[in-house]
Amino acid sequence: MSTLAPLLRQRWRRDAAQLAVWIAGVAALAAAGYPGVRGSYGDEQERIALLATVMANPVVLLFRGLPSGAGEAQLVAFLLLPWLLLLVALMCSFLAVRHSRGDEEDGRLELMAATPAGRTMPLVATVIHGTGAALTAGIVVALVFVASGAPVTGSALIGAACALVGAVFLGVALVAAELMPTSRAANSLAVWTLLATFILAGIGNALGTPNAELTRMTSAPLAWVSPFGWTENIRPFDADDAAPLVASGIVAAALLILAALLHSRRDLGASFVPQRRGRARARAALRSHLALIARQSRPAVIGWMVAGALVGVLSTALATVAGRLGDGNPAVTALLEALGGADDLARGLIVAFFVMLGIFAACAATQTVIRARQDETRGTAELVLATTLDRQRWLADHLIAALGAATLTILAGVAGAACGSLGQDDGGALMRDAAIAGAGQLLPAWLFGGLAAVLVVALPRLTAPVAWALIAASAAIALFGPLVGLDAAIADLSPFAAAPIPSSDAVDLRGIVPLALVTAIAIAGALTGMRRRELAA
Repeated sequence: MSTLAPLLRQRWRRDAAQLAVWIAGVAALAAAGYPGVRGSYGDEQERIALLATVMANPVVLLFRGLPSGAGEAQLVAFLLLPWLLLLVALMCSFLAVRHSRGDEEDGRLELMAATPAGRTMPLVATVIHGTGAALTAGIVVALVFVASGAPVTGSALIGAACALVGAVFLGVALVAAELMPTSRAANSLAVWTLLATFILAGIGNALGTPNAELTRMTSAPLAWVSPFGWTENIRPFDADDAAPLVASGIVAAALLILAALLHSRRDLGASFVPQRRGRARARAALRSHLALIARQSRPAVIGWMVAGALVGVLSTALATVAGRLGDGNPAVTALLEALGGADDLARGLIVAFFVMLGIFAACAATQTVIRARQDETRGTAELVLATTLDRQRWLADHLIAALGAATLTILAGVAGAACGSLGQDDGGALMRDAAIAGAGQLLPAWLFGGLAAVLVVALPRLTAPVAWALIAASAAIALFGPLVGLDAAIADLSPFAAAPIPSSDAVDLRGIVPLALVTAIAIAGALTGMRRRELAA
């Protein structure tokens, strides 16, 4: 055990900046809840009307929590709890893969295994380190809620929920790291598992049964197959039932034990899912560096395209339903028009869904650009640059692939919207709105690709955490700003919220000029700066 303390110190030093960014983001989101609800829904009747609106439209419940009453604290938990859980789960997932399969790929784990720490102690250190990070995030969230005036018991349950869900997905990611041959594949498996369970909980809530007063919802059984569903059923500030947290604790422990068993039964560098063998000779299409980047990014891009297509289908398929629900109900109309920023109910719903599509496209672009930094740290970039390829062209190829990934994700969403509009009376109008909303989200997605490239050049060691933090902050402003009454000038700081949107007789261009200008400056600055920067040793 004498080797455990140095391993833990090494992990905390290595992750200090990244964990600080993650936990600060979680704390900021928690802190924004109470002021927003008090400013926008300070009156109980307004909160009751909002909950009735939400339950009338199951679409909203896909992206929110489980309604448990019309009190201030209850509404804050309804709006924010799933997203607090999501952020902590992502933090722990990335941490687990970085210190397991990532260290194995980089050769660090082999060096540590040659010391008295052996093969087991690094895994133990990662479990303690990740659990500590989740617990820290949970304590911070609980303290922020208490400082905002929330009851102590409910705040403590929310903090415990964040910590336990983080521990669950720490275990998911460690199991994925044992199964998959690369850190990219392990991250993909862990993140898609996380998103699938998040969506299952949302669907379970949407299919639930509201009470007679339309202030409380009982989840459908589907929600109980997801850690997010278990956690939401603690009903903080209402029932304050800690029993569902036991399931999270049991699953987290089981996953960590499974990861340890898998780790003990495989060789260093091996995996239970074998890597696919490559061809003896490359195809002609792989003779360029850009083609190589596109080929490496293909699995991730396909995943983002599938997610984009699903968002597109839902946007138009549910638009007519939302229109019928909103007829004669001003609260429904106000909510969905606030979410989408459009002047029509169905159009507002499409715009709201396409904000989510723009976030997916930005993630696809950012992930592709970050690959450049990963190739640099692993030494593969040096091999490529030993040829006639120069550094500017090397980064430019990653940028071109990133812009292409974002564009394909948007196009998949528009194609999905076209499928969803088939057979509807106003399908042509819905398709027009979807096409305009999709085109409007292209610039924000490209902008985040350009910003990631700037980080690769200017702050290479902080590229991944800062790039993802920028997307998370912008997404939070775009998704939560209208619901918590955020001032329009502040909300427009998010590129997703400032993107052009369709209107009844034209297109509201909104922030197209600043978006285009900042995107061009970011890309040009990254390519210019790359000319002077040396690769990392």
